[in-house]
This record gives sequence, structure tokens and C-alpha cells, in this order.
Amino acid sequence: MATKPELLIDAGSLADMERLIAAGADAILIGESRYGMRLPGEFNLEMIGEAVKLAHAHNVSVYVAVNNLMDNDTVDTLPAYVKGLNEAGVDGVVFGDPAVLMAARAEAPGMKLHWNAEMTSTNYSTANYWGRRGATRFVLARELNMDQVIDIKNNTELEVQVQVHGLTNIYHSKRPLVQNYFEHQAKSGETVSQPVYGKREEGLYLVEAERPGERFPIYEDAGGTHIMSSDDLCMIENLHELMEVNIDSFRIEGLLKSIEYNETVVRAYRAAIDAYCADPEGYAFNEDWLDAIKNVQDPSRELSYGFFYKEQVY
Repeated sequence: MATKPELLIDAGSLADMERLIAAGADAILIGESRYGMRLPGEFNLEMIGEAVKLAHAHNVSVYVAVNNLMDNDTVDTLPAYVKGLNEAGVDGVVFGDPAVLMAARAEAPGMKLHWNAEMTSTNYSTANYWGRRGATRFVLARELNMDQVIDIKNNTELEVQVQVHGLTNIYHSKRPLVQNYFEHQAKSGETVSQPVYGKREEGLYLVEAERPGERFPIYEDAGGTHIMSSDDLCMIENLHELMEVNIDSFRIEGLLKSIEYNETVVRAYRAAIDAYCADPEGYAFNEDWLDAIKNVQDPSRELSYGFFYKEQVY
């Protein structure tokens, strides 16, 4: 019998949490911008305590993002913050900086630790390195294809988390940006096109002159400026491939989406997960699940498989 994966999504408020839990989320990610990065809402320690009570009443887990870039001043406050999270009953923290791990060892030794440096979480050796130091979950980079995801899962004892839906933050994404810059400069003395900034209802975005139809949302928080993907990852049609290899957690990225959109997506993935786990051998994809998402999808943003089916060349 396959392991039933957790369905995880971030929330911007207690009211949103209630709706996402009702839609079928198993776990909610929240946090405070001083310590966490790219959060849809702000939760201080008092609100985190309320969130835990709300979630635990429905057997839902609460994870707190403590994955921001930590300066000396922030590091000094980490022990007290992590202790406060532990006292609030938080189920786990998402971290990338070893300072968080050290604070957790001292102030919350039983806390589950989800290692998420995103751009460098690309191999099982790194997963096992952090596992030996106390991490319980490895959050995979978005640039991995299906074979790489399966290879990591087969070679680590850590829980493995994979993003299955929503926009993604652009890191390297296998794009040779510097090389492209110089190649463009070399073409008949052409100069590089400058990015264009504009605003739509959802906020600031970037457009490349060569691809005016693609808009890259820009999200700013205390951690800086983040350029997001121009399309939305959507793995619901092929979710069974990840369940067949017992991926532990499916992440839906809810950033820059309405609560109505996120509710619809959670319901669709909830239905797919439950149907597969009820009868893996007889599982059949239901087009209604994808149609529900398409009905609320921004027509200017395509649904894609991301890097899951792309050959990676290093």
C-alpha cells in the first residue's frame, strides 16, 4: 500500500487557514517575514499559537518558515523565537541556515526540521548530510526532473517534499543567463534589451522585450525581491507517478493567488490523492479535477509540468 502523501499549502491569515483546511489541506505553512521568506501573510508568535490550535482541532499540521537570510541581529533572537514556536506546539520548521538547526537543538530538541535551501537541494548526498545533522525532511529544488526526484527518494531515509502546483521562484532554473547576455551583445553590435516593469491587479511584474507575452510576477518582502515564474506548475494529471514512489509531501504554492483559487486547487488535489490511495491499482484520472483548476486559472498563465519531464544536462 502506498504511503498517503501530505497535502501542504501556505496561508496568509487565520481565515484563509480555515478555508484551506475545509478544502482538504493536511498541513499549513505560515511564518513571520523577519524569519521566513516569500510568505503570503504575517503571523507573529501569538497568531502562530492561534493557528496551531485551529489546525490541530482538525488534525492538520502547522509548519513555520524560518528560511530567511539570517544576519547577526536576527541570529541573536533565534533561540527565543524557536523556543516560542515549540511552546506554541508547531509541528515543524522549514530552515536553510544551520543557525536555525543549532537553535532548535538547544531550545526545541524534539522539533521536526525541514531542510529547504531550494536552489541546492538537488541530490541525495546533500539530503543525507542534513539528515545526519537532524533534518527530518528534504524539500526538493524545483529544477529537478522526475527521474532525479525518484533517485533522491530511493536514496534517502528523509521525508521528501515536492512542489506540485503553483508559481515557482526563479533561481538558476538551468538558464545560462550570463552566457546569453554575452551572446546577445555579440550579435551585430546589438545591445541588450532592458527589462520593462509594469503593474496589473496582482502587482508588479517583469517583461522581457523579446517575449512580451510572458509576464514574470515580482514579489517583494523583507528578504528582498523575488522574480517568479511566468507559468504555473500543475502536476495533477501525473500525480500518481509521485504517489507510486511514496513521495511524502506535496506542496501547493499559494503565493499571489486568491483564496478562491487556492481552495479550488486544494480540493482537486485532495480528490486525486484520496482516489489513488483508495484503489491504487484501479486509479484513473478524472478530467473534472483539472477542469476545475482551468476554470479559475488566469488565462495569461499557462499550466505546465515545470521541469518534471525535461532532460537535465549538467
